[in-house]
Amino acid sequence: MLDTIIKIEAFGPNASSSIDEVFARIGDIESKMTVNADSSEIIEVNKRAGKESYKVSPDTFYVVKKGLEYSRLSQGKFDITIGPLVKLWGIGTDKARIPRPDEIEKALELVDYTQVLLDEKSNSIFLKKEGMALDLGAIAKGYAADEAARILRENGVKSGLIDLGGNIYALGKKPDGKLWKIGVQNPFEPRGSSFATLEVADKTLVTSGIYERYFEENGKRYHHILDTATGFPVENGLASVTIISESSIDADAMSTMVFSMGLDLGTKFIERQKGIEAIFVTTDRKVYATSGVKNYNFKIIDKTFGQEDI
Repeated sequence: MLDTIIKIEAFGPNASSSIDEVFARIGDIESKMTVNADSSEIIEVNKRAGKESYKVSPDTFYVVKKGLEYSRLSQGKFDITIGPLVKLWGIGTDKARIPRPDEIEKALELVDYTQVLLDEKSNSIFLKKEGMALDLGAIAKGYAADEAARILRENGVKSGLIDLGGNIYALGKKPDGKLWKIGVQNPFEPRGSSFATLEVADKTLVTSGIYERYFEENGKRYHHILDTATGFPVENGLASVTIISESSIDADAMSTMVFSMGLDLGTKFIERQKGIEAIFVTTDRKVYATSGVKNYNFKIIDKTFGQEDI
């Protein structure tokens, strides 16, 4: 689901039925927000770009509104109208290719979060320019993780682990009362390989990086985090960013946003946020952690990585 492998662990009397409820809810979110299907609320909004608005569910409206907040906050480095560019590159599909400069130029003209109109009264969304397209790939998984945690809590589950393909949510502590030990994704290896660990309770970890979806041509890797200024994959010396937060929708958006901002601007931005920490890995395997990461017993377990001071 959500273009990834999903694993949910829950402990307690209602654990099994709660997990079923979580999977149903994630399916519901995906059916509303995917762009990789015949129809969804987002696909319907995109179809009507430049013509008319479309009324969506409170779920979709909330996620789009949150996405626009991060688009504004990052001054467009994170932009939920990146759909035309994502489609053009096709990274993660069997149609992945390097587009021509004129194609990129044309797609970039359609990437502009300021051209999205939200109507709070009717829950409708309007894209002002024909050809514009929303893509919630950098934020919907975070919303789904938050919803999964909410459902488990409401069913009395006090201990659980939600893994939406690298969006991790550690609910409470482990059944034995210890903190959850979570591996931090190694951006140079496939998903599930860790270079470090930390210990958390009631926190979410979301990583964005060059390992997730990419293709290679003539020895060069083209990853899926696209630069809204150039139209090409972001190249700023970063290999990954991991965000630690209490809200997964925020962590999801921030991991992509901060990756696009780069190490210097990204670390300064996170240090200003309350209750949010980040781990940055550069392409030369150097690790930079914001000041509060040490509170999570952060340990590098792969000695090919070296920690640096910010």
